[in-house]
Amino acid sequence: MKKVLIITYYWPPAGGPGVQRWLKFVKYLPDFGIQPVVYIPENPTYPILDEELVSEVSDKAIILKKKIFEPYGFASIFSRKKTKKISSGIIPNQKKQSLLEKLFLWIRGNVFIPDARVFWVKPSVLFLEKYIRENEIDTIITSGPPHSLHLIGLALKERTKAHWIADFRDPWTTIGYHNKLKLSASAAKKHKELESIVLNEADQILVTSQTTKKEFEVLTTKPIEIITNGFDVEKVARQPLDEKFSIAHIGSFLSERNPRILWKCLKEIIKENPDFKKDFELKLIGAVSQEVLDALAEFRLNSYVNNLGYVSHKTAVEHQKKSQVLLLVEINSEDTKSIIPGKLFEYMASERPILAIGPEGSDFASIIKETNTGAFFHYDEFDALKERILAYYAAYKEDNLKTYAVGLQQYSRKSLTEKLSRIIRIVYSG
Repeated sequence: MKKVLIITYYWPPAGGPGVQRWLKFVKYLPDFGIQPVVYIPENPTYPILDEELVSEVSDKAIILKKKIFEPYGFASIFSRKKTKKISSGIIPNQKKQSLLEKLFLWIRGNVFIPDARVFWVKPSVLFLEKYIRENEIDTIITSGPPHSLHLIGLALKERTKAHWIADFRDPWTTIGYHNKLKLSASAAKKHKELESIVLNEADQILVTSQTTKKEFEVLTTKPIEIITNGFDVEKVARQPLDEKFSIAHIGSFLSERNPRILWKCLKEIIKENPDFKKDFELKLIGAVSQEVLDALAEFRLNSYVNNLGYVSHKTAVEHQKKSQVLLLVEINSEDTKSIIPGKLFEYMASERPILAIGPEGSDFASIIKETNTGAFFHYDEFDALKERILAYYAAYKEDNLKTYAVGLQQYSRKSLTEKLSRIIRIVYSG
């Protein structure tokens, strides 16, 4: 089988969405004649753990490990809770940041460029250069964020002449939290320079959305392909639906994802509809920012909230299948139009209607529409949002709340891996 070296930071027992993409690619690559060799840190500091995912690692994969120096581990001496939140992307509202949080963010943006895993680059290059030569590997894939992993690919391409594919699960300098890092002018310039070098030195760029592809096409002439995230066939039994009219948000609920339009809408419906007030439940599954909790209290929705915290991926899938409605929220910003949340595809496969809120022109809005899996609203569509919630509730009362999805197969993990395998062979032959 053709061997491909995959360099990724997030790997089981890491939890959260970042681990799913390459865990599933590695699972299916052998089906298409490709032997995955996966390089991961030996002692990572993951903000979220999910030990159950270890059992999903393909037994056909070769796993390589090398120790990493993690500044987040050192920073946690001062505040484990604050460090964990920042490392997982939950950045407090600027007005509510403590002096320690401001310091952490400044160091993250200005000292650790492009990110706090940059210390893994040099030892990884030395280790992998030798491995590549001894094992005749001709294709390397780096997955970011953390984007410092692309610097490993850059150096290995220069030293070994291997073909290099750079996979961007999220954008680099246009990702939502980038401008929250208190960047100096010189640091911002350095980030831009590194992004440009990676985009112009890699043989192939992979992105997850049309908007990111358009952004990168301005910066490079290298070929760019879209491979979205997707859903896998999960071994989870069919779940009985919640008795309550449950609206469930699964995943990190960031400070700026706080959909006040929805909270106002729900408060109004509760006030006007006694039956809805009796039946309604808001399920929050995953890390939730304090700003979101404060807003729920402000709109007097506390008594309707079932805050389950972080659960295993398997348990999250169970909740996706039994919740009445699945809530998907993206930050209302130009920078987030390109973000297609990984959980969208699992939502789509759960056979439950999606209630999505995001900036106008979001890439994921068109996916929801094309697959007939739910409804999308932007942040000034209050009346339309309220009308849709009431329509879902009416269908729930009639025991007829369901979706009739179309065209989902293109987003299955196996179909997406087949596309990846074709790209790998084209890069190698080119």
